[in-house]
Amino acid sequence: MTTNKPLKRHPALHHLSHDHHQGLLLCWKIRQGFKLGIDPQRMKVYCEWFWENHLQAHFEEEEKLIFPILPEDNPLVKQALSEHKRLRRLFSDWENVEKTLRQIEEELERHIRFEERILFTDIQEKATSTQLEAIAAQEVREKFVENGEDPFWVIAT
Repeated sequence: MTTNKPLKRHPALHHLSHDHHQGLLLCWKIRQGFKLGIDPQRMKVYCEWFWENHLQAHFEEEEKLIFPILPEDNPLVKQALSEHKRLRRLFSDWENVEKTLRQIEEELERHIRFEERILFTDIQEKATSTQLEAIAAQEVREKFVENGEDPFWVIAT
């Protein structure tokens, strides 16, 4: 029986993996919202907040600092950029709120798993110590602070 070993992430990339954790929690919150029968409009408000205050900057950081470690024509980078583009569209097009929420939940989770398991592993293996130091030097960001205005994912007691 094979077991999956935990991924060892270089310290310079820890903050991005923490961002990914928050993104996976967003996916869980959306699933939980549907499970609890929450009005999709409430979930949309939270997703817009999450995009504006968290995910948008995360994508920009990856695109400016992380992806350039690999060649521009690298298929993994191309896939990540394509997924970023698709997710940007989803977070800006709310014509059918329920459908968009379901797509965000599905596509964001798949994207994060791809970056953590495949892309970041490759980047970490190929990055020079100078490149990793440059990434670490940029890590002057505030920690994630939850928006507690409407925690729709919590079961009221």
